[in-house]
Amino acid sequence: MYRFSGADLDKKWERSVLRCSDPGVLNKGYCLAERTVASPETKELMTRTDPITILRGVTSFLVSTKTAVWLFSLLVVILFAGAFVMPLEEAYQSVHSMPLLDWMGQQPLKVTWWLWGSLFLLCVLAANTFFCSIASLTRKKSVRQWLLLISPQIVHLSFLFILLAHLLSSLGGFKTFEVASEGKRFTMPDNSEMEIRQIQIDTDRYGYLADWRVEVSYLSEGKITGGDVLRPNKPAFRKGVGVYVRDLRTAPFKMLLLEISREPGAFWALVGGILFVTGAVILLVLKIKREPHD
Repeated sequence: MYRFSGADLDKKWERSVLRCSDPGVLNKGYCLAERTVASPETKELMTRTDPITILRGVTSFLVSTKTAVWLFSLLVVILFAGAFVMPLEEAYQSVHSMPLLDWMGQQPLKVTWWLWGSLFLLCVLAANTFFCSIASLTRKKSVRQWLLLISPQIVHLSFLFILLAHLLSSLGGFKTFEVASEGKRFTMPDNSEMEIRQIQIDTDRYGYLADWRVEVSYLSEGKITGGDVLRPNKPAFRKGVGVYVRDLRTAPFKMLLLEISREPGAFWALVGGILFVTGAVILLVLKIKREPHD
């Protein structure tokens, strides 16, 4: 059911009455109704408020390449502005102390406006990527053309997985640092404790770092429940939390800088990376094979 303002109907009623006052018109009531409903102005107004028309407009917006270009442009502008905002606000010193969205919710809008804007644009861009891929896949192509068609969609899918990874990490991820020496204990996110049992640092004859290893133990209520050894390119993982050695010192005594972090989106980021490489390689190979025929 369509609704119009009283002023619009009054004007159309007056025009219809004047036109239907012609003596040649026999059914003035029908004329009045027909003129009121079927006039070009009324049809245009009805078309604009038609839910199907609105839906088509939204769909056209989401599947448009121009939409993607404008979204990317706006995103670059907002991120560029954020690069100037971050150094001026002390609040960003604690941005890694908790999940990003939790941190954003605790900060005033004047500090995080560009983050919220970027998040909104990324969500719309994700919807644009999804609908563009669906629109491309619904086209009927031959097998060879199908491979050329689907490889960019694999790249698009990788983009969506990477966005999902960042969203999950923003919801449940965190990062913190600990300066530790042998014998130090600190609390893990699951309320258990980690103790640095031994730090072994090997140097060459010139005094440069050659190798290292860090032995740690996990404790619960004062009792050892497990252990691990950290080595180069071999962090420790416990209940979804990673422990990484970021730096080591031998003087005045052995110390290390630990990063303790949780990245719920790490797996999906890996999936996105694999899909990106797969789609890019397929597209490159098909383009190379097609060149002699073009």
